[in-house]
Amino acid sequence: MGNQVKHSLLILSIFLFSLTIISCGEEPFFKLDTSDNITTTNDTTTTDSDSDDSSDEDSSTSDNTSTTTDNSSSSSSDNSSSSSSSSGSGIFVAVGASGNIARSTDNGASFDNATSPTANLLSGVGFGNNTFIAVGESGNIIRSTDNGASFDNVTSPTGSPLFALGFGNNTFVAVGNSGHIVRSTDNGSSWDNATSPTANQLRGVTLGNNTFVAVGNSGHIVRSTDNGSSFDNVTSPTADHLRGVTFGNNTFVGVGWSGNIIRSTDNGSSWDNATSPTANHLIGVIFSE
Repeated sequence: MGNQVKHSLLILSIFLFSLTIISCGEEPFFKLDTSDNITTTNDTTTTDSDSDDSSDEDSSTSDNTSTTTDNSSSSSSDNSSSSSSSSGSGIFVAVGASGNIARSTDNGASFDNATSPTANLLSGVGFGNNTFIAVGESGNIIRSTDNGASFDNVTSPTGSPLFALGFGNNTFVAVGNSGHIVRSTDNGSSWDNATSPTANQLRGVTLGNNTFVAVGNSGHIVRSTDNGSSFDNVTSPTADHLRGVTFGNNTFVGVGWSGNIIRSTDNGSSWDNATSPTANHLIGVIFSE
């Protein structure tokens, strides 16, 4: 009996020892859990990656939407601007060499060429009563009644170059070479010569307090109180060429060569030199209320 017990215990020990060897030769039983964790980690990483891609796509979609919105807004704005321009307001017109005319309907942000009937130099442009008028070389006068989109030639009473244009009291007045002054009282449809007291070039003209004033070479100043029909010479405080003149706050101001600035506070009847900070030529002047 004792021998049998010993024999049984020996067999049990051998069996247990065998199990231990088999267990040591196999992979750990938690391998599957580790694999699951790794798989889960990979899924998370993949999800994060998808999330990044999704975020990029959302960003791209957002940018595209923004662009579409901007284009829609721009288109709407342009249409609105075009509609506004047809009413005769909000138009910039520039003129220059070879009859070039540029026109803007978007507050000067961009310009397009307007139809021009001339290849002559255009030196001055003005606006009044829904009509654009431009003047230039060889007495050229052109006119637009469609907000500056196209211009037509108008019969001019002079062949002398015209340099500047003024408007007021339903009257256009243009001045130019050899003291030439022309005027129109029918929105630029027809023009007549005005009486001029000088043969000097006149380079600038403006209206204020029912008085037209023009300035030019050798300090010349001429003045009209009959709506531009006739002009008279005015005593000038300078012999330098004058190139521009404007009116504001009951005061005429003229500018010209060598930094010359002159002014009149009695409707252009008399003029005095103003203090100038420069000796450089001054070409233009404007007043803003």
